[in-house]
Amino acid sequence: MQPLPHAKNPTATRPGRLRTAWQAAHQPTTGVSRPIRLLAYAVPLVVLPSSIWRLPAVLDDGIGPGEQAYIVFLSILSEALAFTAIGLIARWGEVFPRWVPFLRGRRVPTRATVITSATAATILTLGTALTLVTQILGTTIRGDALPANSPGEAGGWETAWFYVCYAPLILWGPLLAVLTIAYWKRRAPRTHTLRATQV
Repeated sequence: MQPLPHAKNPTATRPGRLRTAWQAAHQPTTGVSRPIRLLAYAVPLVVLPSSIWRLPAVLDDGIGPGEQAYIVFLSILSEALAFTAIGLIARWGEVFPRWVPFLRGRRVPTRATVITSATAATILTLGTALTLVTQILGTTIRGDALPANSPGEAGGWETAWFYVCYAPLILWGPLLAVLTIAYWKRRAPRTHTLRATQV
């Protein structure tokens, strides 16, 4: 007996839809060079080790449910924010996707995107640099000594693993800055051309 056509269609189309959505989210728009594309793809990868490093803390007996939820949320949020760098090279960073209410199909404002992205790049660069300096000095940002249970003070493989996972974060801000400049250079001429044609 042959299976009914409608019985196998839903499961057959799901992988196709997921693959299509993944490709659409990562597909670069026209005018994006290969090096810039690779830099954009690298941003979520430099954030991923620190996100993974936090997750085992959820299994710690001394951590309550609220803290566990916060750790998981922080890791997911970090990756979601890192993924927005892909928008600086993808179509959805120039035109709002159809699933965005009220804005679908409209052009993403170039200036607002550049200001937001440049601000984020500055904060990330300064923040990670400051954190690196304080870790080397063995102090907190306020200048107090790091607590003994701090990952950087634990010693041995725990400290080494902490630095291996968090060191790539130093690249997040500079990578975002390069992508922001490339985005501005690519989109600014189009914006000026559109305004000139509308006058």
